[in-house]
Amino acid sequence: MKYPLLVAALLIAGCAAIVPTAKQHFDLQAHRGGRGLAPENTLAAFSNAIDLGVTTLELDIGLTADNVVVISHDTALNPDHTRDANGNWLVAKSGAAVRSLTLAQLQTYDVGRLNAASNYGKQFALQQPRDGERIPTLASLFALVQARGAAAATVRFNIETKIDPNKPDETAAPEPMVRALLAEIDKAKMADRVTIQSFDWRTLALVGQLAPQLPRAYLSTARTLKDSRWTSGLDAAGFASVPQLVQAAAGKGTGPVIWSPAYADLTPAVIKEAQKLGMKVLPWTVNQRADMLRLMDWGADGIITDYPDVLRDLMRERGLSTPPSGKASS
Repeated sequence: MKYPLLVAALLIAGCAAIVPTAKQHFDLQAHRGGRGLAPENTLAAFSNAIDLGVTTLELDIGLTADNVVVISHDTALNPDHTRDANGNWLVAKSGAAVRSLTLAQLQTYDVGRLNAASNYGKQFALQQPRDGERIPTLASLFALVQARGAAAATVRFNIETKIDPNKPDETAAPEPMVRALLAEIDKAKMADRVTIQSFDWRTLALVGQLAPQLPRAYLSTARTLKDSRWTSGLDAAGFASVPQLVQAAAGKGTGPVIWSPAYADLTPAVIKEAQKLGMKVLPWTVNQRADMLRLMDWGADGIITDYPDVLRDLMRERGLSTPPSGKASS
């Protein structure tokens, strides 16, 4: 009678070994605060993402004319979601550069809804408008998260420096931008919750020198990889793979390294290669369920998405540990 029991025990153990356990550290990142749900890069979007429950708030920063760090994906005011003080949509193809405006001037514009007549507005037709939202300062986002207390105690920030090496006059130069960003992070005592990311790897090299403990995420597309101005002078053609290029750019003895490619550039093999080299893989911007599921199957360490609600549901279905919901705890 002992042998059947032993066999049964072995079968149970074997089955348990092949059932996936909950993955505790899958990084659910709300792209621009979750622009599929609320106006991008606004305090309303970030608050909504905290209520929903995300691991990380993904955002972009630039500098104003008076050197204030503000949250904006565009280097110039975007007519697709910007209205002037009279409530009129900007009519020019591109508004004034963020760098050319003081904070006071910048905050006269309303970025709380999409222009439904624009192609961009049609792309995110389900976004809920929040009239009166302004382009926020990074300091105000840190203050919002601190004010939420326990509801946002574990939320992280993935902050992109919006800078183009081919258009040096559109933004601040890499060093003043990085120094201003690091000063805001230090002032808010948020260093242990921040990752800095960029397509312009010069800024990441500076972060490695000035704040080597901070995680850095190397953003890439097929276009930027073809131009060494984006890769801090490195020629991608001289490397066997992009993960090896990222490893060379990051150097040794610094903080955690992340590779964030366009999701269509990934394969299971290249994800595994990057992870073997010691880096995490966090693709952007993944909005379709089928793509999310495929990347989860391939072993991505997280996903950056405009629809964190969809990804959260899929994580739950897969038995992955989900971040706490701020709404439930507030």
